[in-house]
Amino acid sequence: MTGTAPSSPAPRATAGESTHALLADGTTIRLRCATPDDHDAVLRLYEAMSPEYLRFRFFVASRRSAAQAAARVRRSSAPRDSTPAGAERSCYRALLAEHEDRLIGITEYEVAGADLSIPGQVTAEIALAVADDWHHRGVGTLLLEHLVSAARADGVTAFTADALADNHEVLKVFADLGLSTARHFAGNEVRCVVQLEQTDAYLTSVEARGRTADVASLRSLLRPESVVIVGAGSKPGSVGRAVLRNLRTGGFQGRVYAVNPRAVMVLGVHAYPSVGSLPQVPDLAVLAVPAERVPDVAEECGKFGVRALLTVSSGLDAAQARALLDACRTHGMRLVGPNCLGLANTEADISMDATFAAAHPAPGTAGVAVQSGGVGIALLGGLARLGVGVSSFVSLGDKYDVSGNDLLQWWECDGTTDLALLHLESFGNPRAFSRTARRVTRQMPILTVDAGRTEAGRAAAASHTAAAATGTMTRRALFAQAGVTATDSVSELLEAAALLHSQPLPSGPRVAVVTNAGGAGVLAADACAEAGLSLPPLDPCLIDDVLGVLPAGAAATNPVDVTAAVSEEQLRACVDRVAASGCVDAVLVALVPTAVAAATGDVLVRSLTHAPDRCRDKTVAAVLIDQEQPVRLLPDATGTVPAYAEPQAAARALAHAVERGRWLARPPGTTPALAGVDAPRARAAVDAYLDRHPEGGWLGPDECAELLDCYGIPQLPWAWAETEDDAVLAAERLKGPDGLVVLKAHWPGLLHKAEQRALHLDLRGDSQVRAAFRDLETRFGHLMTGVVVQPLAARGTELFAGVVQDEIFGPLVLFGLGGTATEVLADHAARLAPLTDHDAHDLITAPRCAPLLFGRGGGGPVDLEGLEQLLLRLSRLAEDLPQLAEADLNPVLARPERITPLDVRIRLLPRYSHDPYLRQLRQLR
Repeated sequence: MTGTAPSSPAPRATAGESTHALLADGTTIRLRCATPDDHDAVLRLYEAMSPEYLRFRFFVASRRSAAQAAARVRRSSAPRDSTPAGAERSCYRALLAEHEDRLIGITEYEVAGADLSIPGQVTAEIALAVADDWHHRGVGTLLLEHLVSAARADGVTAFTADALADNHEVLKVFADLGLSTARHFAGNEVRCVVQLEQTDAYLTSVEARGRTADVASLRSLLRPESVVIVGAGSKPGSVGRAVLRNLRTGGFQGRVYAVNPRAVMVLGVHAYPSVGSLPQVPDLAVLAVPAERVPDVAEECGKFGVRALLTVSSGLDAAQARALLDACRTHGMRLVGPNCLGLANTEADISMDATFAAAHPAPGTAGVAVQSGGVGIALLGGLARLGVGVSSFVSLGDKYDVSGNDLLQWWECDGTTDLALLHLESFGNPRAFSRTARRVTRQMPILTVDAGRTEAGRAAAASHTAAAATGTMTRRALFAQAGVTATDSVSELLEAAALLHSQPLPSGPRVAVVTNAGGAGVLAADACAEAGLSLPPLDPCLIDDVLGVLPAGAAATNPVDVTAAVSEEQLRACVDRVAASGCVDAVLVALVPTAVAAATGDVLVRSLTHAPDRCRDKTVAAVLIDQEQPVRLLPDATGTVPAYAEPQAAARALAHAVERGRWLARPPGTTPALAGVDAPRARAAVDAYLDRHPEGGWLGPDECAELLDCYGIPQLPWAWAETEDDAVLAAERLKGPDGLVVLKAHWPGLLHKAEQRALHLDLRGDSQVRAAFRDLETRFGHLMTGVVVQPLAARGTELFAGVVQDEIFGPLVLFGLGGTATEVLADHAARLAPLTDHDAHDLITAPRCAPLLFGRGGGGPVDLEGLEQLLLRLSRLAEDLPQLAEADLNPVLARPERITPLDVRIRLLPRYSHDPYLRQLRQLR
């Protein structure tokens, strides 16, 4: 994916380490931290600048000022997180932009100190310079985005920059960043103060710039004017020959070349001995050569000026993979593959089939991106049978570079695609994917096969958060929050795609079943109920109206049984009346072939497809029990109607459409501001713990309490006791009106107190407290570091809330039924942080236990606002502290007056933050 991070977050780049990113025109440049050895290159950059740009940079056209600025680079060093614990933070940082080993830009900051007028603010003076011939291509903006990310991670909260008032270009760069910027004029100078808070407005600006750059970089892949097949074999059966054949027979409008050093002609195309001997530089090169040759051929293509590679070759080892990607990054080529089926674009002026599939893709409006070639062939065939076809198809293969995120942005802008189908076995940057998908899915449906559900059937056998969080749960959370329609199979995906492509979205889950056979109606009704749809009773007036147009013996409850004797006109009139009513949101027509009347088979189907008067804002689908195809689209008077062979398939498709309609109808959520959060104090506490425990570990009760206090999360009063006498004194101080207390043993890593009988409840008086302490000490003395003493909590609903840091997806917030039942019932829901207000509401309502929270059972509703606050604050805690590997609050006592965690466990690991929204291309590590 564009902007993808490596498969696991790594420490921020040390001096000299680099990444690659795209400029506005799709050009790839290298960004890296400066080193003292870069002094001469920086000096040459300044010396080559025109007098005007030198004046803009230094306020005077001074070569001496340029030399002094270059000398500052000698102070470049590793950033804070790369230095030993306790070392002094570096006050200076410089980032360089390079293209093909030429320095084309530099930005730098120097920490100026704390702004006393704003508590906690740390400001840094910044400077920016770009080579004269690289202006207006986005170099400066890209450098500043990376500098903002690095500075924020280093604790800097604001940038200040001085500029001349007539330096309109740099002032526009600051204004267009998307960050809050204030200008202060003093004569012919301007001081800009840029706040570095990562707001949604800033991320939206970054996304817009990234989309422009991404789409520009993909044109050579998906709309090339010339293509070369490297490895086009002269004998039948080779992959390269198959790709060449498909290009030739698929009507490609551009020029086609072949490279084969042992042939003169291949399939009527003149063959050249090497890429460098071609008469022109092709936009796209298809590599179908043995794995050991791929890096050299890629390097040759890059040096020749090729802009994009499609690598169908497979079997690359780690060294070959790295060399392939290095060649692409060095020479600015986008890469699809390796180990893929190919790609295609069916637009009439392109007609490119650069795959080795057996059949050409049918032209249409569905964009398809898959990692599995086999799944790709199945989707191409299914979409062709439906008549939907594809706009563009990309087999991502091992996905070294181009990903599903890239394709979503392409389809968003291509003017052809209205349906996006994805099969992704892995995610490089799920949070960037989520933001892109949330935007794109408001324009078109995005459907995916939830691949790799290896833990789908595993019950959560432990109460702690990491054990409860499965890979399936994490992916489903991503899809639900992003508005992506997730299916379990290719067939289910095609079923949903058929309905979403052909019908308006239902405004709710109410379905009317109309059938000519009672048994089929029952099956359809059961399928709808199982899919979460409802079959409401019809309005009495509608019942009378419908019965008036149907044969004798018809029943107009729901399902509506029109009888086997129904005619085409009668069925059409019935469906029209039901669809036009306000009683339902969709109509499902289940038909069985009979020999009772003349109106059978295709004649009845015609009643669904020749109905010009039907209310067109209602969803209509059919179940034709006798059809051979799982799903097909029936030509309608104004479009198509989906017909399914099984009622379960139709119900699933309707349920997906209902969920999409519900997601679109809800406004985007917001991340609420939280009062009483002290993130700097929390970071200091985490740093202090990891200084003492470099490998990480489970926090003690006092350390857990401090972190929760930093985020305003309420806790039950407690005391720590290491001796019997301490426990007695604490119990006397903490006992409630009933005089009862609880003792809980503690040692690092203890997760299941109840399972190990490491706690005593309902203790009253000194003697019981002493006896309980002695029992715990006798059984766990070799482990136990002390006990936690708490008052006995009042009765309430026991819940579970927690966070786990997924190395790929980031923080995942879990919520559900707590106490000992959490191990047995595994009644949990999950959402990815940061949580919006909608996400928090969804978390509360998703578990099966949710009715209890709203008062079902006579207990009255719990403190729902407090529960939402708890989840939002846990989300913020995890977002602020990447070192938080796991937080487990179980049980959380929910009562009408308050929400109180009774037991808290937190585990830290020495992890570093990374910016998932930073514009950068993927790196292999």
